[in-house]
Amino acid sequence: MWLRVLYRTKLHRNLNLKNPQKFTEKLQWLKLHDRNPLYSQLVDKYEVKQYVKVKLGEKYLIPTLGVWNHFDEIDFDALPNQFVLKCTHDSGGLCICKDKTLFDKRSAKEKLERSLSNNFYWWTREWPYKNVKPRIIAEKYMVDEGGMELKDYKFFCFNGEPRYIQLDFDRFIDHKRNIFNTKWELQDVEIQFPSDHSRFTERPANLDEMLTVAKKLAGGFPHVRVDLYNIQGSVFFGELTFYHGGGFEEFRPQAWDHVFGDLLKLPEY
Repeated sequence: MWLRVLYRTKLHRNLNLKNPQKFTEKLQWLKLHDRNPLYSQLVDKYEVKQYVKVKLGEKYLIPTLGVWNHFDEIDFDALPNQFVLKCTHDSGGLCICKDKTLFDKRSAKEKLERSLSNNFYWWTREWPYKNVKPRIIAEKYMVDEGGMELKDYKFFCFNGEPRYIQLDFDRFIDHKRNIFNTKWELQDVEIQFPSDHSRFTERPANLDEMLTVAKKLAGGFPHVRVDLYNIQGSVFFGELTFYHGGGFEEFRPQAWDHVFGDLLKLPEY
């Protein structure tokens, strides 16, 4: 089984699917057994917006500027000077335009069309992606108050309750990642990337609002990671992820793989 091979290759131990205890093991179990058809809509970066709109309202959505099946369909004259292009079905097809007069369309086309030809399902067997229609979506370009990369708050939710928050920084320089509890207390754990407690970030003033948003979006699922942006004091939806890191990210110390695993109560089938 491909999942067993990947698990052994990435985490250097055997995958227990008969009696999974670790978070990483339970995510693999969910791939095989929790086949809620709604998931395919929710991992589609375009279709999920309708779900968020119903659950929360439009104010939490980054405005959509267009959606197309192929790059050559994009009318760049109709787009503003700044925008973001990304594929609806994966996590790698992303192009940011800060100045349309300098935008390298040829490079963007190569990158996006390469992503359009890939089915994200085949690598990590995250089945919700298997039947997502590959498209390109354009969104409004958003920046924080300092004009820097957006702060992306990832809420690990279990049975509808946010429990831990991941904050990444310097992703394109020297990727670091800090983990907080819902009281915004730093946790002594690393997930895949090293932490840097010297880069302690102030508790967001609107953390309670973000927790409420995450809880509303996580309701009804055994586990989902709700990603939110906090832009100039306003909360915006990012994406929903059902298998963090494909279930192959290493916890240090490993005991935290059990901590998260204990929170994930598997449904009975």
